[in-house]
Amino acid sequence: MKRELTVGLEIHAELKTDSKMFCACKNDPSAEPNTNICPICMAHPGTLPYPNKEAVEKMIQIGIALGGKIASFSEFDRKSYFYPDIPKAYQISQYKYPIVEGGELAGVKISRVHLEEDTAKTSHVLDDEYSYIDFNRAGAPLMELVTEPCIYNAETARNFAKELQLLLRSLGASDADMERGQMRVEANISLKNQDGSLGTKVEVKNLNSFRSVYEAILYEEKRQNKLLDEGKKVIQETRGWDENKNISFSQRRKEEAADYRYFPDPDLPKMSINSTNSVFSLSEIREKIPELPDEKRARLSDILSKQQVEFFINNDLMLSLFDNVTKSLKRDKDSVRLVANYISVDLVSYEPSRDILQDKRFADNFAKLMEYLSDDKLSSRSAKDLIAILVDNSDIDLESYINENKLWQVTDDNLLSGLLEEAIKNNKQAFEDYKSGNKKASGAIIGYAMKKAKEKGISLNPQKLSQLLDKM
Repeated sequence: MKRELTVGLEIHAELKTDSKMFCACKNDPSAEPNTNICPICMAHPGTLPYPNKEAVEKMIQIGIALGGKIASFSEFDRKSYFYPDIPKAYQISQYKYPIVEGGELAGVKISRVHLEEDTAKTSHVLDDEYSYIDFNRAGAPLMELVTEPCIYNAETARNFAKELQLLLRSLGASDADMERGQMRVEANISLKNQDGSLGTKVEVKNLNSFRSVYEAILYEEKRQNKLLDEGKKVIQETRGWDENKNISFSQRRKEEAADYRYFPDPDLPKMSINSTNSVFSLSEIREKIPELPDEKRARLSDILSKQQVEFFINNDLMLSLFDNVTKSLKRDKDSVRLVANYISVDLVSYEPSRDILQDKRFADNFAKLMEYLSDDKLSSRSAKDLIAILVDNSDIDLESYINENKLWQVTDDNLLSGLLEEAIKNNKQAFEDYKSGNKKASGAIIGYAMKKAKEKGISLNPQKLSQLLDKM
């Protein structure tokens, strides 16, 4: 018997701030182990934390972008649990008064978004009697987003996680790199009872790829269905995920909120956010929000293919170049699509050269190149070669280089007709075949004309030649 799947997601993302959440240490978990630490984030006795304003502002931006309600009052709580990678033996988090409530993204309703501190990083080395703890990450600002239990298939869950990553990157709130642990997904999975009520919830923790999110939900749906079909009970527990075997495994019984003994942190001030006497200006924070993914989609979808739209939405560098070039061209939709094609197909292979692609001189030369191409002054082959040259040397005088190397494409009908007549005389059978309806036979004629043009240092447009051949 197949039962209806219900999923709620909890997603953590490390916020991109200069310093940690409650101290002045540099927020750089990837630095040499245990170099970005101080008495506060190491929880030495007598130290006092103080909140990071930048982290709170980024949370407010996230809340606004999600369409959530920004709290007028918020506070931090202590969440008690004893793990070796939490220096204080409790975590500073938020419970009753999160910064953001509600909101929606990719059709999924959001319950809350709150701010907390991250744990240290523990490494277990095989064949070693020790485990190693790096406290660089301890105290780093961490966003936790909790969705409503309104996801009914694995595909929707995966798409939501992808869209959230895209939103966080667009805002500059987080790099959200799952491979580096900057974004972690936990899925609460249950099967509905026959009366429509939610079944026993199982949490699968620390899913660090979109594929894992998808596969873990599919696996749990199948595992729980099998247990219930056999007359067994689903146990409320926390499970891990084995990416190599594609299976979940039991870790511990699931804790409830009461087990964490939440209470307001007495060392941290209460926060007034959405009010007249607040240190946070919602209007100023809102003004700093850049163009969001859905706004980019709406702007680009009238001109570009869905695949190209997603390419540019996921690549801010290429989108910025596209916008700058098309703005200077001021051409029709065909010219805009031409620019999109060359960026998404030809220029993307040079993306590792990010510094060059961000150089204004490169952007100006690339815009000129696209203009020449749009006006049929250059062949596609020449344009591709010139892109490689511009990446190597953005200072080049493009027009002079084209003149010196005789790359301008000839469009004079008289010259082209003369070359075609010579090509026809030397390919009579191909011409007869072409006239008889064999369109492929034109290749020999146009190829001959192109070869003769090259010998004379002339660049031709094969499409123009083909059009003239039809007339002849």
